[in-house]
Amino acid sequence: MSSEHIPTTDLLAADTSMGAVTLRVADLDAMTAYYRDSVTLSVLAHDVGRTIMGRGATPIVILEHAPELRHAGARQAGLFHTAILFETEADLAAAVYTVATRNPDTFTGSADHLVSKAFYFTDPEGNGIELYWDRARTEWSWVHGQVEMASLRLDPNAFLQSALTEKAMMDAASRPASVGHVHLSVGDIATARDFYVRALGFESTAELGPSALFVSAGKYHHHMAMNTWNSAGAPRRQLALGLGLVRIELPTPDDIGALGERLRFAGVAARDDGRVLGFDDPWANQIEVTVKGGRM
Repeated sequence: MSSEHIPTTDLLAADTSMGAVTLRVADLDAMTAYYRDSVTLSVLAHDVGRTIMGRGATPIVILEHAPELRHAGARQAGLFHTAILFETEADLAAAVYTVATRNPDTFTGSADHLVSKAFYFTDPEGNGIELYWDRARTEWSWVHGQVEMASLRLDPNAFLQSALTEKAMMDAASRPASVGHVHLSVGDIATARDFYVRALGFESTAELGPSALFVSAGKYHHHMAMNTWNSAGAPRRQLALGLGLVRIELPTPDDIGALGERLRFAGVAARDDGRVLGFDDPWANQIEVTVKGGRM
């Protein structure tokens, strides 16, 4: 894809959000149990070979049974983590406590990112998960168009002692949550910037040299991120277990139409049935764009 003449002024709508992430899984029952009993998501729908999980009416993770597939190599492109956003620190604490109690071996770390507090896990099939809560936007700091983020020490035990409440534990399954952002492993950042910023219409909000890029719509700290920490030089993905589909939700059909025009201008092949705009990124990560609340 050549980016030489791609316009940089056409941006995704400020009210853009992320939709449910589809994971291809080898053991549907075990993965359903993990996301239900540990991550505290509810089963919203279940068909043969497919389980939709989320909170309330909001899908967050869709598990598709694909036992015929193999796991991708550790240095391949694909999912770095799905980040689930909670409305309050108490809601986050309830989820963190439940995972840490039921599956403590899946905890991989925690950090205060200045804009948020985050806890990291890896599900039983190796898919990364971030559970997080955002500080108010008035507390975020922007310098020359870039949001200030860091990875400061966040003691999980101290966090749970200060934030966890009995009510949050009792109400956990009924409290709202959503996909806040999706973080990908990619082959190189320059290509990621050409695709996600110049073609797709996200704005760059933070960069870590040549190794990581954070992008968003509407000045969120990031709706998507890409890094090369484990995947530098990775080629296009082959069909494998793990990430199946990333969903982006736009406010109106007109927003989807405008994105379709930008993609055509950028030379990105897209599938458009009038309701869903589908395309692949340069590493064959599949993306679908719909109107918020549209078809899954």
